[in-house]
Amino acid sequence: MNIIEIDQKYVAGTYKRFPLEIVSGKGSVVKDSAGKEYIDLGSGIAVTSFGIADDEWQKAVTEQIGKVQHMSNLYYTEPCAKLAQILCERTGMKKVFFSNSGAEANECAIKVARKYSAEKKGADCYTIVTLKNSFHGRTLTTLAATGQDHFHELFQPLTPGFVSVDAGDIGQLKKLAETTKIAGIMIECVQGEGGVIPLDMEYVKELSSFVKEQDIILIVDEVQTGNGRCGTLYAYQKLGLKPDVVSTAKGLAGGLPMGATMMSEKVENVLGFGDHGSTFGGNPVCAAAAISILNRIDDQLLKEVQEKSDYIFKALEGAKGIESVTGLGLMIGIKTEKPAGEVVAACMEKGVLCLTAKDKVRLLPALNIPMELLEKAVEIIKEAAA
Repeated sequence: MNIIEIDQKYVAGTYKRFPLEIVSGKGSVVKDSAGKEYIDLGSGIAVTSFGIADDEWQKAVTEQIGKVQHMSNLYYTEPCAKLAQILCERTGMKKVFFSNSGAEANECAIKVARKYSAEKKGADCYTIVTLKNSFHGRTLTTLAATGQDHFHELFQPLTPGFVSVDAGDIGQLKKLAETTKIAGIMIECVQGEGGVIPLDMEYVKELSSFVKEQDIILIVDEVQTGNGRCGTLYAYQKLGLKPDVVSTAKGLAGGLPMGATMMSEKVENVLGFGDHGSTFGGNPVCAAAAISILNRIDDQLLKEVQEKSDYIFKALEGAKGIESVTGLGLMIGIKTEKPAGEVVAACMEKGVLCLTAKDKVRLLPALNIPMELLEKAVEIIKEAAA
């Protein structure tokens, strides 16, 4: 059997894979088993921040593997401590809990909000409000948080204590607060899986004021939007928000599984000894990888991310077959006249790998994708959409 046949026989059938086996790559170019090369505009769904087989990332990972690949959280390790320091110093947050994924980072954020509110307002203050069309993960609890009903259908009963309201409607949220004790509100600055839709700036300001007045914990889910993806280190910084808790993952460790939940001064001491834990959280190899990523997401790189974003918007808006372009930074959704799946398939045929989100073509290229590759890929997208 070839690799595709082995996979289909032995791997759970939860993915609708493209008939493509990727065997190698460098930077923003990957190669399949037949030797064909592709420009990668998906970066593993916003994971490989500096592309495939990045030299500096490889060096950090292999050096740490040669020292200690894992140590339990009963002991201190330098990469874990240094990574927490970098995250706090660059965000103004005070404490970090490390996990393995975005869903786990969001679970931790929910626990922080509920414990804070239970201790301050009583055990009946536990409801977490999220936005319709949101996506927060695939555990039973983060599915409950996800504001899309079709994700809920097969897995009832979900964890109770979650309510979704319409994004952009502050009145709906205020009305809910009259009858429900709200512990936390969890938002994405750009709804990624929901179609790459940025939140309205005026709504964000109203939401920020409301949570402050009501002493409601504001959680910003930066699993996909974070780590330079939207043109600032975290997207909430671009929107002028001051969250109590920030979750992130995906691009943080550049291809290794790592999640982080960052806590502000308000909630930095909510989790005490025994309240939470993770066997692999803060793994020294993953942490070393993340340090190599974050240390390179500087002002110059973020400026280039924004310049590349501006180029994509300018090149695609109004082009034949393209109805609209949405997103922030290098997190972009393209509404095409043709079905998104058809456009993605045509792009793949021409040597460009794109993604979808709802009814849109989604682009999540490496932050450092060379401009000449990006220009070539965008022309192919235009041809496929026309």
